[in-house]
Amino acid sequence: MTPLAVAQPRAALVFDQMARQYDDVFTNSMIGRAQRDTVWNALTQIFHSGDHVLELNCGTGEDALFLARNGVSVTACDTSEQMIQIASARLRKEAPGAPVRFNLLPTEQIRDLQPSTQFDGIFSNFSGLNCVLNLKQTAEDLATLISPGAPVLVCLSTRFCLWEMLWFVLHGNFRKAFRRCSGRATAAVGEFTVDVYYPTVRKLQILFSPSFVLRSCAGIGVTVPPSYVEGWIHNHPKLLSMLRTIDKTISGYPVFRVLGDHVLLHFERVRP
Repeated sequence: MTPLAVAQPRAALVFDQMARQYDDVFTNSMIGRAQRDTVWNALTQIFHSGDHVLELNCGTGEDALFLARNGVSVTACDTSEQMIQIASARLRKEAPGAPVRFNLLPTEQIRDLQPSTQFDGIFSNFSGLNCVLNLKQTAEDLATLISPGAPVLVCLSTRFCLWEMLWFVLHGNFRKAFRRCSGRATAAVGEFTVDVYYPTVRKLQILFSPSFVLRSCAGIGVTVPPSYVEGWIHNHPKLLSMLRTIDKTISGYPVFRVLGDHVLLHFERVRP
């Protein structure tokens, strides 16, 4: 593998720091639930009972357990040892015997997985791939793990988040308002930092070609705000319900779909 395929060593440390609070801060929050429900709706349309799916950046296992409840077998990987420990504990407690296997493995080393058979699809949720520098190499690695026609569903942070820009401009923090716009930023959690990349949809199409073709693109969190607005939106549940309804209407439109907190891309493996 090329030198650029080496995982960011700081990424594991950052996500280890986040692991214990992640479900409270995001997974179980009103905003986190709203954004994840939209992704889950897509998952149930793309993956079906009996499929065996590879999940990248699985975090605490929320999506893997959801897929398992819908009859999908999951091989789930993450670079964070703490995330994998929590996910494994959840599996033992919430769904013992479910067809889920958690692995401590960075996305940059996914070729080392070497499954006995090819996967029926691949999935990555909520910005895990934004921490991968060489997505071109990752796409090439993923292409070896699935058959032609198989889907790859990835959810990444966008380069231009309208909510973020407006929120921080109104709070006088112009640096944060436009932190994504250059295509690269540094995120800090405690004493550790990690580089975060914000490729455009057009750039992602180029990076995933020629092995993959983009079939659809939808915004996640176009009018539903980012998770750091949870404290404010918690006091306005009716507003959040209205924003969720608006999202369902406009998230697929060409302009709006790239202005949300995240974008959900459905790629398909093409024949060599």
